[in-house]
Amino acid sequence: MATRFPFLKDTPFLIACSGGLDSTVLAHLCLKCGYPIGLAHCNFKLRETESDGDEKFVEKLSKAWGIPYYGTSFETKKEILQVKGSVQMVARELRYDWFAKLVQETKFEYVLSAHHLDDSLETFIINLSRGTGIDGLNGIPERHNHIIRPLLPFQRAQILAYAKNQNLRWREDSSNASDHYLRNTIRHKVVPELKELNPSFLDNFQKTQGFLHDSSLILENAKKELQSRLFKEKEGVIQINIENLKKLNPLLPNLQLLLREFGFTAWQDIVRLLDATSGKEINSQTHRLLKDRQLLLLSPLKTQTADSICIPKNSTILESPVRMKITEVEEIRGMGINTIFVDAEKIGFPLLLRKWKTGDYFYPFGMRGRKKVSKYFKDEKMSILDKEEQWVLCSGEKIIWILGRRADHRFRVTSATKNIMKLEILT
Repeated sequence: MATRFPFLKDTPFLIACSGGLDSTVLAHLCLKCGYPIGLAHCNFKLRETESDGDEKFVEKLSKAWGIPYYGTSFETKKEILQVKGSVQMVARELRYDWFAKLVQETKFEYVLSAHHLDDSLETFIINLSRGTGIDGLNGIPERHNHIIRPLLPFQRAQILAYAKNQNLRWREDSSNASDHYLRNTIRHKVVPELKELNPSFLDNFQKTQGFLHDSSLILENAKKELQSRLFKEKEGVIQINIENLKKLNPLLPNLQLLLREFGFTAWQDIVRLLDATSGKEINSQTHRLLKDRQLLLLSPLKTQTADSICIPKNSTILESPVRMKITEVEEIRGMGINTIFVDAEKIGFPLLLRKWKTGDYFYPFGMRGRKKVSKYFKDEKMSILDKEEQWVLCSGEKIIWILGRRADHRFRVTSATKNIMKLEILT
C-alpha cells in the first residue's frame, strides 16, 4: 500500500468497517503500519439485533485500538420503499453519501474500502451477464475520488490466512450465506466451479484485468484525441459536425466512445438523429443533443427558468434572468449591441421581459416596415439554441428590443424626444 498510495502515510483516512473479515483485516493492517486512521461504520438495520451487534463490535474495536470512531444508522427499508430500488443499490447510495459527508466535515481526507480480488471477479461476472462494455469488465476501480480500495490485488483466501495468523476476531454477516442475492449465488456456486476448473483462475483473472485496464487507457487516449478533433466549444455548447461524424468507421462504437460520458445510452436513436430534421433532439439525464442543420449541439440540461418577468416602474437594475440596467439620461452616448436608447414617453410600464414566441413581429431599427421575428432570426442565421435563449423586451404587446440584437424603430429617439431612457445589458 505504501508503494501504490504513498500519500496515505501522512494523511488521515477512515476505514469503512462493517466488522466483517475483510474490513477488520484492512483496519488491522493500517494500524500496524502506523497510519493515522479512524473507523466508519454504517448500521443499515436490515438484520435486526445482528446489525446492532456489528455496530457495537466496531465501536469496541476502535476503543481497543485507541482510534476515532464514526457511526451512523439508516432506516434502509423505508428508503427502499421511497426510491423503489434494490437493497444493494439503496445501501450503497446511503453509504457513499455518508462517506462523502465525513470527508467534508472531518480531518480525514479519504475512505478506504476492503474490496478484494474475489469481489472484483464477482462484479466482472455480474456485469458480463448483463451485457457491458470494457468499463464494466474492468471490475471494481482501485480509486474513485476519495474512495480507495488497497486490497484489490489480494484474494479472499490470503485475507483469511492473515486474520487467522494474527488471531483476529470479526463478525460474520448471516446474509452472506443466502443465495437470495445474485452476488451470493455467483460467490457460492459460479466462482468455486471456475476455481475447480483451474486452480490458477484468480491469478489469470488478475492478469486479464491488467490487460483490460491497459486497453481502457488506450481507448481513453483515443477518445480524447477524437474529441479534440471533432468537438468545437462555443459559449458552453459543443458543436459537432455531422459529416465528420459520419466518416467514422465503425460509426456506432465511435459514437459510444465520444458520447457515453455525457450519459447517453439510446445509440440507435443517436444514429438516426444524424439524418433527422433540424430541431430534433435526444436527452440524457444530464445533457442534451440537438440537431441544428449540419451540426449536433451538445450542452448540459438547464434548470427551468420563468419564461417572462414584469419590470415595474422606477426599476433600475434587473438581476435575472438577464442582468439589465434602466436609467434616464440627458443624451445618447455609447450606443452598441448591448445598449439602446429609447423615447421614455413612448413606452408604458410595467415592461415585460419574455422569451420570443411564434408570431412575434417588430419594426427593425432603421426600417419603417415590420418583420417577423422568426424571419429576422433566419436572416441572421441564428442557431436553434440561440433562438431558444433569445429574450425580447416589450411595452404592452409591442417589442422594444430583441435583446443584444436589434431595437424597434417605433421607440427610437427623435428630435421631438423630451426624455431619453437607456437600456443596457450588463456583462
